[in-house]
Amino acid sequence: MPDYIYLLENRLSTDQRNALDKLREAAREAGTILFLVGDAVRDLTSGHAVHELEVAIHGNALKLKKPLEKLGGKVWGEDEASRSLYLCFPGTVRVDLISTHRVEYPKPGQPIFHPASIQDHLRYRDFTANAMAISLNEGSFGLLMDPLNGAADIESRTLRLVSNYGFIEEPALLIRATRYRARLGWEMESRTLARFDNAKSEGTIEWLSAHARSQELEQIGHEEDGLKVLQALENEGWMKFLYPAWTVSRADEEKLRALHELAVELLVQGVHADTSAAQMQLLTAKMAPKDLAGLKRLLLRPGFVEEWNSLDDLAAGFAKMLLAKQNLTPSASFKLFTSYDPEAVLWLGFTSKVAAVQERYHLFLKVWPEARQRVPYALMQEMRITPELSGHADLVQAIFLELIDGRLTTPEEMRAYLEPHSPPAPPPQVNVKKTRARRGADAKLKRQSYDEDEEAEEAAGGDEDLDDIGGDEDEMDLGLSLPKGDLEEEPAEEEEEVDVEAEAEPAAAKPSAKTGGAKLAEKAAKRPAASGEKSPAPQAVETPAKPAKAGPAAQPKPEVKPKSAPASKSAANGSKPAPAAHPAKHAAAKVAAPPKKAPIAPSAKKTVKPAAKPARKAAAKALAKPAGKIHRKAAPVKIAPAKAKPAHATKSSKAHPPAAKKHAAKPAKKR
Repeated sequence: MPDYIYLLENRLSTDQRNALDKLREAAREAGTILFLVGDAVRDLTSGHAVHELEVAIHGNALKLKKPLEKLGGKVWGEDEASRSLYLCFPGTVRVDLISTHRVEYPKPGQPIFHPASIQDHLRYRDFTANAMAISLNEGSFGLLMDPLNGAADIESRTLRLVSNYGFIEEPALLIRATRYRARLGWEMESRTLARFDNAKSEGTIEWLSAHARSQELEQIGHEEDGLKVLQALENEGWMKFLYPAWTVSRADEEKLRALHELAVELLVQGVHADTSAAQMQLLTAKMAPKDLAGLKRLLLRPGFVEEWNSLDDLAAGFAKMLLAKQNLTPSASFKLFTSYDPEAVLWLGFTSKVAAVQERYHLFLKVWPEARQRVPYALMQEMRITPELSGHADLVQAIFLELIDGRLTTPEEMRAYLEPHSPPAPPPQVNVKKTRARRGADAKLKRQSYDEDEEAEEAAGGDEDLDDIGGDEDEMDLGLSLPKGDLEEEPAEEEEEVDVEAEAEPAAAKPSAKTGGAKLAEKAAKRPAASGEKSPAPQAVETPAKPAKAGPAAQPKPEVKPKSAPASKSAANGSKPAPAAHPAKHAAAKVAAPPKKAPIAPSAKKTVKPAAKPARKAAAKALAKPAGKIHRKAAPVKIAPAKAKPAHATKSSKAHPPAAKKHAAKPAKKR
């Protein structure tokens, strides 16, 4: 649905909006409410130009006659029966101010009006497309009232009777329907068309009232294309009942066409002229004076007849002003064209044969508009003079007047003219730029902080790795690629047998005694053992070299990660193996007890950091039982296997009884 507030503010001309404001002010002082109804609402909704306004007011509209005259409105006529006022506001804005009413028809063409609300008033209109109202009151401004769904008929471009007996009760609707079809190009709804044909064939038009006759005769001149409407009414035979002496043959078609072309050109330049009076003059140009006088007496609004009769006088007054000495400059003439009575400007331009007047019209319509193309919009944008600034339109108009007067011919003059109107530049943005030395210092600080963070991570990782090597007191991981399960280890006296058999491993597969886990074990041996634990003396284990096999097995094998041996206490209790150490932090090596307490190399001191207390305990325990991950080609280790458990078995310190027999370790699975 359209936004009627927007339509009221943008589709109506400035003069029409001013007229509505005057009416709202008068209604507010009178303590009543009013609504925009009729043709204006239909034309706003359908997109047609609004030529006249019809306003319905609660109460007696005749009581607002004097207040509206004080507000600048002229009373062109009034009707006592319907309590209506016919007004004209500045800019030739025609307004019909009517009282809300309902209608009864005791006889065809003889209405009786009764005061009613706006809802009842809409239900007694002629067609559904005209039975709509827009509120003009505070708090509900722009609210649409459409009790008969006229918006749907507007969308479908359909004329539908409000009452099934409309053509019979009010024969003027037959003329009105023909006029709407000619003006809008709409068609009547099927049942409405059937009733139209029936009323026409029965001669209902003969009941046409004098008031309706006057209204329909004048409305021909108010149409946008009066000649087209006059032709349609004549073809239907309605002109015989309206005014037989007025036919299409009495009109000057060629001049009517020229008049409309001139009106369009003036409209482009901002002159909104009402063509009603000038059009009536040309529609009756060939009519006899007697018939013309009789026609003028029949028209509804006497004020409109006065305007029609005064066209020549209005044009003469404008010609005198246009050729006056004070208006000879282009800018003064342009202001006069746009501020004078639009109907006088239209009629003088159409009828004048004076060369000086025609030259002025040529300049106004053809030459001066070209100067608008030289308005320096780019320079104004550069100087921050944008349309958002207040007074932008007035400034553009002032520049245009300077240009048509022959000034502001150079860019320097244009810039000097615009300088007082240019707003101050916004403050520059503050960008803090660092010098090269400062940037280098910042980079150095970043590198130092990064190195410190890296060292801290390494320290934390090293302690964690040492904890993993030692494990808890009840946990140990041999680092062997063996099937997952609990291993029952043999008593301490049998560990010597494991060490002796491990000597068969090739020396090339074992790391140096001064690298990897051996160094950690040496350093741990120097420290006192934790309270409550006994550290057995280290035993030297030597592994004689074993010849490597030929083929793929002879290839150098990756080093094995060091793992500490289980503590004596945990081994005696038969604890489960602990998780493997972190693979990315230490080189792969086997743990072996050094023959002597060799000093730690300087490189080891730099790389290995002191471990936490749990790590010290684990390193001391590692001297009691050297163990490690065994290569696939190394001599088998005699370890009593325990009952197999799932790979995800949880860590536990539950002790198991020692196995009765020794079992060889199962071959490791390749991962």
